[in-house]
Amino acid sequence: MSEHKQLSTLAPNPGSVKPRTRKGRGIGSGTGKTAGKGHKGQKARAGGSIPAWFEGGAMPLYRRLPKVGFTSIQKVTGMNRFNLVNLDILDRHFADGSVVDAEALFAVGYATKNFNKAGVKVLANGEITKKLTVKVNAISEEAKAKIEKAGGTVELV
Repeated sequence: MSEHKQLSTLAPNPGSVKPRTRKGRGIGSGTGKTAGKGHKGQKARAGGSIPAWFEGGAMPLYRRLPKVGFTSIQKVTGMNRFNLVNLDILDRHFADGSVVDAEALFAVGYATKNFNKAGVKVLANGEITKKLTVKVNAISEEAKAKIEKAGGTVELV
């Protein structure tokens, strides 16, 4: 018995649709008097909703927790920021007697494209055994001493 459904014969399943409740319409209705809202209080009033973040007047969580994070304007503008390079990297990637500057470090992959803006700083981690001419924006005192001890020269740009 395969009858085709017609749009005009469509109806919800029996018992699936209930009549809407009319609240506050007398004791006999089952939802009269307080209309299912209990007795008095903020939530019984018209427009009486409490926001999800409200904690009963206690100091709220978003005010109890410390404010985290700070972005320095120097970091945003790129001021006072260096491409950091250690002595062991200079020793590994450069031949004896070569000139080490920002362009040379960029060529071997140890400086970013904005090296002109950020600059290069050499730190003293590792040892150096080659005579290098180092032309950088900044250098630590210990790194300078190690380069000069190995017979190299340091020039601040």
